[in-house]
Amino acid sequence: MGHKVLILGEKESFVIKILMKKLDDSGIESIFSIYDLDKIQEMWAEVSVITFSEEEAVSEDIKAFIENNLGSRRIIPLKKPVDYDSYISSVNADVSQDSFEDKKKILIVDDDPNYMSLVREWMLDDYKVSMVTSGARAIKWLGSNNADLVLLDYEMPVTSGPQVLEKLRADDQMKDLPVIFLSGNDSQESIRSVEHLNHQGYFLKTMPKDEFLNKIKVFFMQEAE
Repeated sequence: MGHKVLILGEKESFVIKILMKKLDDSGIESIFSIYDLDKIQEMWAEVSVITFSEEEAVSEDIKAFIENNLGSRRIIPLKKPVDYDSYISSVNADVSQDSFEDKKKILIVDDDPNYMSLVREWMLDDYKVSMVTSGARAIKWLGSNNADLVLLDYEMPVTSGPQVLEKLRADDQMKDLPVIFLSGNDSQESIRSVEHLNHQGYFLKTMPKDEFLNKIKVFFMQEAE
């Protein structure tokens, strides 16, 4: 699978139509979306390049989503006047696309953005990492995106980690999705209370980086057996 470009704009302008035609002529697939977070989330998993005009205002929630879920994707801004040949060369630049395609996809669900961003940074070299900040957003994200593993905060407001996992296990499409809990509490009672939900592990948030990454690596090795 080659590059796929997501072009964002206030509307599908004449410039964007020309750009999409030139990309198509170059054998590069592209899709367009207005600045609508739900639409962007639906398309996110399948794209490797994101483009939007430097001159257009992008809302804070969309900026945050792109920043938090960029992973190995690239942002190539659309500068006016548009040099189409230069743009296409940038898209085709060698950025180890093959390794991007092969990376396992991990979704982190946590209401603590600082911890979530830290863990994301730990994993970015080896995995494609996405993040959401609530159980409701996790369920919505998983409804339109695939993940090889979900790292799920045990204690979240409104919808807790166990409640999220109960919903996933009740869904035929997600009942076998691997889920590992993240928690600051190593209470045996808490651990035992979720055994029936068929989760794949329980990681303490105090776990050092090397131990954390090794456990993730071991998990995927065991999955491949």
